[in-house]
Amino acid sequence: QYIQQTIVGIDGSEARFFGYVADNSEEMEPDRIRPAILILPGGGYAMTSDREAEPVALQFLAKGFAVFVLRYSVQPSRYPVALLEAAEAMRLIRANADQWHVNPAQVAVLGFSAGGHLAASYGMFWKNHTFLAEELGVSSDQLRPNGMILGYPVITSGEKAHRDSFVALLGDRYNALVEEMSLEHQVSEDTPPTFLWHTETDELVPVENSMYLFEALHTHHIPVEMHIYPTGEHGLSLANEETIRSDGTGIVPACQSWIGLAAEWVKRL
Repeated sequence: QYIQQTIVGIDGSEARFFGYVADNSEEMEPDRIRPAILILPGGGYAMTSDREAEPVALQFLAKGFAVFVLRYSVQPSRYPVALLEAAEAMRLIRANADQWHVNPAQVAVLGFSAGGHLAASYGMFWKNHTFLAEELGVSSDQLRPNGMILGYPVITSGEKAHRDSFVALLGDRYNALVEEMSLEHQVSEDTPPTFLWHTETDELVPVENSMYLFEALHTHHIPVEMHIYPTGEHGLSLANEETIRSDGTGIVPACQSWIGLAAEWVKRL
């Protein structure tokens, strides 16, 4: 099944929700339910990257997942528009779990770069920001992600910040909210298990973003797996020919292992 829906943001903007769902067959475990991935592409909260959307979804689909992509609202939309859209996407997945053959207890959110910040924000705030559940008319438990996969995520708003992401996200509320959006300080007992990957040589979002988050998760006894690859520029996505950039960059064979590692990690949730 190929699913397309529109999610209307609280500011009137429109997010696009896509699903890639394999039909069950009488020949092959007809009542099968699959783990699910909700993908949030990066783009500095200014756009959502094609390279981190469908190509990644198709790889997870081939590995036995139901996969969903949210092209969330970006600037001029501001926080918490995209966060509410992510919550609505999670609500849709769980509400249609039977129709889409999804295991509702095995739904992970995957974000890259600024999409990683959105995914991590959702993982931190699904419960303690009660307006999410109130706005959607559901219980917080229906919104809980079972895991987070974060690829070269924007995490900190401190010294190692990707500053443009926070400016695009917060606009004229930057000064009021920027400290709250530094997610290494928002980890709690309700934060879900996390899979992190980054490259040591990331020139745009320094590797410290993942390292700070790893330390916070470890301190709070949240299960976390982290892979730091020694070389590779920012925004690698699959790091292979499927997501090569138009200028020919973006292929780093050593980093291609992340998706297999992440897939096996989700299946253990």
